[in-house]
Amino acid sequence: MKVQMQSVHFTADQKLLDFIQKRLDKLETFYDRVTEGEVIMRLNNNDGVDNKTVEIKLFVPGTTLFSQENASSFEAAADSAAEQLKKQLIRHKEKQTAH
Repeated sequence: MKVQMQSVHFTADQKLLDFIQKRLDKLETFYDRVTEGEVIMRLNNNDGVDNKTVEIKLFVPGTTLFSQENASSFEAAADSAAEQLKKQLIRHKEKQTAH
């Protein structure tokens, strides 16, 4: 799957980009019609440990799935967001096969 990644107010290292790409590639095992993905990583100015936000959009025929998570690391936020998207993909696929 083609994934477009942006990091806001910082430069993401290749290890992080590879991690997110691998994590999103796994989602294709649940629904193989994902056309592309978009990831935005952002450092928040809010106090506290959960100051890293990852937003993921997945484009599937007919709809766009979205998840946003905050965590203390980008990896943890990406993991949580991908987990949410996995549930959304499974639900979307069930709806498609129910028709």
